[in-house]
Amino acid sequence: MYTDQVMDHFTNPRNVGEIEDASGVGTVGNAKCGDIMKIFIKVENGVIADVKFKTFGCGAAIATSSKATEMVLGKTVDEAEQITNKMVTDALGGLPAVKLHCSVLAEEALHEAIQNYKNRLAAGEISA
Repeated sequence: MYTDQVMDHFTNPRNVGEIEDASGVGTVGNAKCGDIMKIFIKVENGVIADVKFKTFGCGAAIATSSKATEMVLGKTVDEAEQITNKMVTDALGGLPAVKLHCSVLAEEALHEAIQNYKNRLAAGEISA
């Protein structure tokens, strides 16, 4: 049912935790399945220098959160904004159809964190 990559990211998730002084935070949830994802990004000179996540959900939700954080670390904000749920799913070697919504949540949490960063930057709350 799950690929080796999905199982690896579920049993050994990368980048778990919180960033106290995060540049941006994105939180999304799916009431139907109960999954909740929170992604924290730390941006330095336009590059995602650190990224962490906290996910309450199934194995696929944890795996997609873990993989998405790996994919954006070291990327510019603009590059990270281009990450899609399909890219996350493909990088994991696929997901069962009933679990594709987990990759959508990972994309949405990441994009919400980036938007939160941009809003805070524009408001002068943080510096680039």
